[in-house]
This record gives sequence, structure tokens and C-alpha cells, in this order.
Amino acid sequence: MTTISRRIVLLGAAATACVPARRSVPNSLVVGLTYDIDTLNVYSTGFLGDVEAAVVEGLLAPDENARYVPVLATEVPTVENGGIVLTPEGGMTITYKLRPGVRWHDGAPFSAADVAFTWRAVGNPAFIAESKDGTEDIVAIDTPDALTVVCHYRKVVPGFATTLFTFGILPRHLLEGVDLNTAPYNDRPVGTGPFRVTDFRRGQYVTTERNPYYWRRDAAGRQLPYLDSLIFKIIPNSNSLLMQIRSGELDLVVATPYDQAKQMGTLDGVELVRSPVLQWQHLDFNFRNPALQDRAVRLAIAHAVDRAALVRALGGFPQAITSVVVPIFPFHDPATPTPGHDPARARAILDAADWRVGSDGVRAKDGRRLDFRFIVQSGKGDDELAQQVIIAQLQAIGILARADNRAGVAYRQARYKGDFDLIYSAWVTGADPIYSRFFGSGGANNSLKYANPALDRVLATMEGSLDAETRRAAAFEMQRILAHDLPTIPLTTNVAVVTKRRALTGFTPNPTNMTPFVGAAFWRLDA
Repeated sequence: MTTISRRIVLLGAAATACVPARRSVPNSLVVGLTYDIDTLNVYSTGFLGDVEAAVVEGLLAPDENARYVPVLATEVPTVENGGIVLTPEGGMTITYKLRPGVRWHDGAPFSAADVAFTWRAVGNPAFIAESKDGTEDIVAIDTPDALTVVCHYRKVVPGFATTLFTFGILPRHLLEGVDLNTAPYNDRPVGTGPFRVTDFRRGQYVTTERNPYYWRRDAAGRQLPYLDSLIFKIIPNSNSLLMQIRSGELDLVVATPYDQAKQMGTLDGVELVRSPVLQWQHLDFNFRNPALQDRAVRLAIAHAVDRAALVRALGGFPQAITSVVVPIFPFHDPATPTPGHDPARARAILDAADWRVGSDGVRAKDGRRLDFRFIVQSGKGDDELAQQVIIAQLQAIGILARADNRAGVAYRQARYKGDFDLIYSAWVTGADPIYSRFFGSGGANNSLKYANPALDRVLATMEGSLDAETRRAAAFEMQRILAHDLPTIPLTTNVAVVTKRRALTGFTPNPTNMTPFVGAAFWRLDA
């Protein structure tokens, strides 16, 4: 979640009627999205870019094993193949050789000029992007010819593939001189991907059609994609998803709510596909609230939350974790010190910090009550269920957490503007996560007002070296600092439960924030 700023009305019965009939386009696949969409600009959206991954392409992309593979570039740059060259000044240059013959959705040729333009456009201070990660590290880009891009970096950036040019390239011929904040592109993006957008109705649906200029062919030489259309229906409500899978209105849900998964798996012609996902669920504290600036309160909450109860409540699908670095990564430290579930210890900590239980059962000190606004995204059954479990666990130690849930864009705005006290949510990362986004002072996704200069220095080391051991040592130190400071409590890592028609073949899960739609060109519906 994907993860990077993402607007709208929930899908209701009236809206459902507006969605194009699922067979109005032959050979079409209908997808249920469990979140709203604010914009189709991949650099502006605060949600996962499922639609965008089928429409726009980057130079590289992570595959189903979270390994980067070439897309619009012909190979992944490395030190070994000469694509990465370290400079005496402590920086590096990265050279991309581009794929010839690629065309934009409107037929215009794709070239190195588009890559250089993307860097300038996303990095433009006037453009309001969810994240500009990667732009500030590049000091210059040379384009010696139409198929060569040379990026000059001010420092070594081992995670270069997780940023900028992987998410997508912007069309210079359409966007140069245009205000990217208000451009029609944001509703009708033009890319080089296998599908092009034909209609976007906020809060309702996105329709696409096959890109007639698509460059990729299968092993037999047939031009991809196989499908003629992808239709994305916006259905944040878990029960509505189940009903529409059952009625045959949907073919695919890539983020099946756990509370509906077992029922969906029993339907005729439907199968569940489980796959790992680079995601962790977490409970975060807003440091704007003076009570939450008290580490004793955060530590007590950490002791109060029972991960095992959360896993049980969510059908046994998630895995309990104790670190923000999920176990699949080599930088995960299994010895990260973590407060265990111990309500008695939690109460003792609050007593010692002079947070006393009042007549209403809620603790207070100096006129300030431990009474917190707690938000999750409305309509996400799994998150709402987990929220209720956590509320009960906090009540047991004298803390009142009141559900203040938001839907769609309202949730996104609350999340990124810090309009909450407690928030339970998830981050989905790329194959080489950039943790300074979440925990660095001023990080793009750090809405907690948490800052620790010592952590900033550790993150700079971790994200500024190509040496695996140096990065691993810094990662372990990062986990130790976060376990002490407790700006967040990592709770579970999830599996993606995909619900799909058995007739859909060629589908491959993707564990990263690029989502499975990065492989949509290869999907087909068998008769």
C-alpha cells in the first residue's frame, strides 16, 4: 500500500445500478475493490493502486517472489552488469536501457524523455504527491538517446527500485506544462500498460479496455492482454462483496475480508488463493495527544493487547508479529524486545504513573482522562472486528477507546492528517521497504508526530548503503528503538485471500504494494 495520498461516496444500491453490465463487453473481468478511489494518478493516490498497476507501467516491477524484473527497461541495473556505478563522491549513477517499440495508449512513442519528465514532474514542489520518494536523491538525469536514461544520485540508494520509476512513467507529450494536481490525467491516465481507462465514476466504478498498442507478446507471439476489459467495482462493504460473488456479478476479489472468506470458498465455480503479502497490521499512537506522549500509557496499551485473540477473531488467517519488519525479510530480528500480553502488568504501570481509575472505570490524571478516539476504515469488516477486540482489551485496564470510524476519503484524510488518537490499519510495502516513510521525522506516512533523531540517523544508514551487513545491523537497531519508543505496536502480518472464478487462469498473486494487477496482461477467462 500500498505503501504512498489516496477521495468519495460509498457504493450504495443506486450506485450499483449505474455500473455497466458485466457482459456489455465480451471477455471482460469484473473486479471488486474493497476501498474507495480518490484519483487514478499513481503518485497522488492514498490507496493501493490496483487500477493503476493495470494501466501504467514503470521501468521495473516486483514479481510474485518480490524480485524486481524489467518492464519498460530491458534489464534490472546492478553493479555486476554495469547498470550501477558508485562514484568517488559517495553517490552513484544508474543507467536504464529502455525497451524499443513501446507506445502510449494514444499511440505516441515512449522514450527516455518521458522518464526524465517523470522525475521533474513528481519532484515539482507545486505537485501534491502522496510520496516523492526517490526524486530528491537524483541530482540530474541525462538522456543521451531515446532509449537510454542515466540517473545521477547524490548518495547511494539501495532501495532505488522501490520508488519513483517503478510505480509508473508519466507521458511528457500530454503533461508538460500542465498542473498535475488538476490535470484530466488524474481521472483518465494515459500509460503504456495492457489496459486503458474508458470511464471513472467516483464511488462507483472504473472501466477499462484492451490497449491496442500494447508491446508485450506471449511465448507464441500473440499480443497481450488476453482480456478485452477489466471493470473495477468499488464495494467497501464486506457483505456486498459476498452477495455479488454469489450472484455472479464479480469474478475477482484480491483482498477478501477474512470474515467472508470461508463462505466465499464454498461457492460453486469459485476458489480461494492464499498468498503472503508484505503487510503488517499495527496500532498507532498520535503524539499530538499529551496523554499518549506518556510512554507509560503506550507501554500499558502494548501489554493490554492480546495478539492471539486478534488472530482467533480473524479466523486464524493472520500471523502474530512483534516487529515492523515482517518475518519474510532477512532484516527481521526475531529477538526484538516486545511487551507481552499481561493486563496485570499494564494496570501496575498505569498505577505507578499515577493514572487512577475513576468512578466510571476510566483512568485519569491531573484532569486528563484516558479517553481516546479510535479509528479504522468503515466497512472493512476485519478491521472493525479487530477494533472491537482491542477496545475490550483496553477497557480491562481502565482505558476508554471510542470507535470514530470513517469511510473512503474521510478515512484517508483522518489517517494522513492525524485526526485520531489511536488508529488500527495496515501498511503494504515494496520488496525493499523504506521505513523512514513511516517512522522518520517528517516521513511521508508518519502522521503520528513521532520523531527521534537517533532513529533518523539509523534509518539514514540503513537506507544509504549497498552493504547487506551494514543494512542488517541498522535494521536491528531500528527495531530496538521502535520497541522502546512504542510509536506503534506491530500486531499481525497477513496473508492475502484472493477469491476468483475458476475460469480465470494465468492469475499470479503479488505480495508487494504493486498488487497482482501488475500481471493482468496474462490473465484469461476460459470458457
